Amino acid sequence: MDVFDSPLGAVLAPARRILLAGAGGGFDIFCGLPLFFALRSQGKEVHLANLSFTSLSGVSGRRRSPVWLEVTADSTGPEHYFPELHLCRSLRRQGTEVTIHCFSRTGVKPLTEAYQSLCAELQPDAIVLVDGGTDSLMRGDEAGLGTPVEDVASILSASAVDCPRRLLMAVGFGVDTFHGVCHAHFLRSVAELTSDGAFLGAFSLLREMPSVRAWREVVLDVFRAMPNHPSIVSASVLSAIEGRYGDYHMTFRTQGSELFINPLMGLCWVFQLDAVARRILYAELVRGTESPLELASAIEKFRMAHPNIREWKTLPF
Repeated sequence: MDVFDSPLGAVLAPARRILLAGAGGGFDIFCGLPLFFALRSQGKEVHLANLSFTSLSGVSGRRRSPVWLEVTADSTGPEHYFPELHLCRSLRRQGTEVTIHCFSRTGVKPLTEAYQSLCAELQPDAIVLVDGGTDSLMRGDEAGLGTPVEDVASILSASAVDCPRRLLMAVGFGVDTFHGVCHAHFLRSVAELTSDGAFLGAFSLLREMPSVRAWREVVLDVFRAMPNHPSIVSASVLSAIEGRYGDYHMTFRTQGSELFINPLMGLCWVFQLDAVARRILYAELVRGTESPLELASAIEKFRMAHPNIREWKTLPF
């Protein structure tokens, strides 16, 4: 491999069937859409999954388990907030029919069982878990963890699946400052994963890329379908790749706060998923959790008992 070669491309080149899954819930799967369009253009079979923030109890679709529901463009559900449904409909308008395997917010144990069942059926030869933001690299002793419940459940569940290629892609450096993430701690995590040989590099989303143009069209289409619930992460990344900088607000949801839109938000950071999972200090404490409340409580108990929570560090540049 040399400077003109992509480590991500090298890993995924032999893969023919890929599962692309949103880790942190809601719009996270949208951050993987540039990869979705790029892989499909190579003739690869790409399946979509997402941990959903929508209550799936009243949604129509094929129910596969208590925490797993198949959503298509023909599903029905709460129109005011249902990113997965509106994504299916937007892709249909482009001529692409997809099924999104939606998982309810739950504990690690039920989600692991759902991932294992899904992968036993699909038989993917690669899984790419996508985080909108970078808090998925917090191992547990940082100054702030962001919103770890969904990310950790997804990371531990997907890493438990028997699949030859398991990756994590994080998009949107800087957006998690709002949730108390220290990005000096994120960079330390990247350094440690680099030392372990588990960092596969970073690449930029550029507005000239066909896959990025297709992604932007879908994101804006879904924003129009859910005008009261645009994604802050997707809006921030879109703003960054369009050349916006500083305190720029694409959506009303960020009004009243100070943003730092910058070119680093358009970077996609890629890691070996297993290595990320191994770094989670409280992993064994949460593998048997049955609910998000139980998972959140276990993380909080770990934090309260841990003697060496790192202090916040301001980046020296």
